[in-house]
Amino acid sequence: MRLFVDADACPVKDEVLRVAERHNLPVTFAGNSWMRGFDHPLVEQVVASQGMDEADDRIVERIEAGDIVITADIPLAARCVEKGARGIDPRGKHYDSASIGMALAVRDLMTELRDTGVVTGGASAYGKQDRSRFLDGLERLIQAVRRG
Repeated sequence: MRLFVDADACPVKDEVLRVAERHNLPVTFAGNSWMRGFDHPLVEQVVASQGMDEADDRIVERIEAGDIVITADIPLAARCVEKGARGIDPRGKHYDSASIGMALAVRDLMTELRDTGVVTGGASAYGKQDRSRFLDGLERLIQAVRRG
C-alpha cells in the first residue's frame, strides 16, 4: 500500500506524513512544483510539467490496486478508483467503487448550479474539525485496505 497525494492545494500534507510514519507507508506527493519540508525517507516527490491535469496523470500512471489517493479532485479520485485504489478527500470523505459514481454526479450537478448562478458559494473554510475528520478517515481507510 502506498499513499498518493494530489499535493498542490492539499491542506493535509503534514498530517499525511505523520500517518505514513506511524504506519511506515511510502508517500508520493505529486504536484506542479517542488515542495520544501518533505525531504523524508518515506516521501517521493513527483513534479509534473505545468498544465491542466499533469500532476493527476502522474498519480494515475503510478497508482495501483490497494493504494490510497488523497485528493479533493473527484475526477482524479474516479480515475484512481477505476484502477482499484481507494480515495479520501481532505475533509475525510471516502471514495471507492460504491461511492464514486454518486460523488461525480453531485460534483457535476453543483458545477451546473454554480454556472447558472443558482448556487454562488463554494465550500466552507477548512477548519480543525475537518482536519480531525480527515485523520480519523485516513486511519480507518488504511485499516480497511489492510483487511482487504
